[in-house]
Amino acid sequence: MIKFYQYPNCTTCKKAAKFLQEYGVSYEPIDIVQHTPTKKEFKEIIDATGIDINKLFNTHGAKYRELGLKDKLKDLSDEEKLDLLSSNGMLVKRPLAVLGNKATVGFKEDQYKATWI
Repeated sequence: MIKFYQYPNCTTCKKAAKFLQEYGVSYEPIDIVQHTPTKKEFKEIIDATGIDINKLFNTHGAKYRELGLKDKLKDLSDEEKLDLLSSNGMLVKRPLAVLGNKATVGFKEDQYKATWI
């Protein structure tokens, strides 16, 4: 079953969830703020899927801007990036859908069709 990390008030997350429901795809909704993946879980996702760690950041979020990450991110090590991602679910681009060696970040219908249907 797909682990579907979402923020309940996020309209993009709602669209993605509706898409999965319409296609009968089973998923486990997880509130990313209440249950932010741990550093170890993020590392496992990256290792299994090969996703670029920088793609996991919500670059449009208030927290990202507040921390000035646009300028700082390029100078941080992967360990420091993992620390940041696991420290606050609002820093993570969502929805984050993960199953085995597949992951999608954000919602693009074509990408969801190719990956999850």
